[in-house]
Amino acid sequence: MNGHFESHFPDSGSVDYSDQSSNIDSGTITELRELADRYPQSRSALLPMLHLVQSVDGRVSPRGIEVCADILGITTAQVSGVATFYTMYKRRPAGTHHVGVCTTALCAVMGGDILLERAKAKLGIDEGQTTPCGKVSLERLECNAACDYAPVMMVNWEFFDNMTPGTTDELLEALMNDAEVSSTRGATITSWRAAERVLAGFPDGRADEGPAGGPATLLGLGIARENNWNAPDPGNLPAPAETEEAK
Repeated sequence: MNGHFESHFPDSGSVDYSDQSSNIDSGTITELRELADRYPQSRSALLPMLHLVQSVDGRVSPRGIEVCADILGITTAQVSGVATFYTMYKRRPAGTHHVGVCTTALCAVMGGDILLERAKAKLGIDEGQTTPCGKVSLERLECNAACDYAPVMMVNWEFFDNMTPGTTDELLEALMNDAEVSSTRGATITSWRAAERVLAGFPDGRADEGPAGGPATLLGLGIARENNWNAPDPGNLPAPAETEEAK
């Protein structure tokens, strides 16, 4: 064969080493060490540590890679390998708000691809890019495990359910204009960096803000209550039958 394999993700394996800027200071390093100390094997802390780096630098920065490697006693190549494996870690700065549009299976059937194209046109950017003003970045997401609310979008990892082209426009306009936005099933939106700090393991005290379940999630519970259905008492369950092998 004369042709070459063409990757549709040419930048997926690279950290932007041309940008050496960083906001990591002694306070950040102290918190990174605190995360490492939470685990019997400190290397297990790498994922939350990378989230903390992103909360400070808006991406996985070269400086962040170096600091994580130093604290954990591993190589920068090992840190970079993890950082570039997962799409939740950004190679280049994300926006103040990071918007994701699910286009997998049911969301695609329900119009996810249309919503993604709508978002591209509204923001004037492609997926994987950030608006020139830095307010919004856009990503095509794989399944968000919210198929009963398809099509679904996310802002800073918070759910926006049953989206339409119209509500997509409204959401993006609100984000671009710094208006207050609340998740369909979650908290009021703050910023992507603030969300990354929570994912790193530093709670913001807002875990119970907003509804946790919507009508589709609670439908089965409602039917059970209407019919007075209850789960069996675990203490009164019959003993499992012996298998032939046990005999």
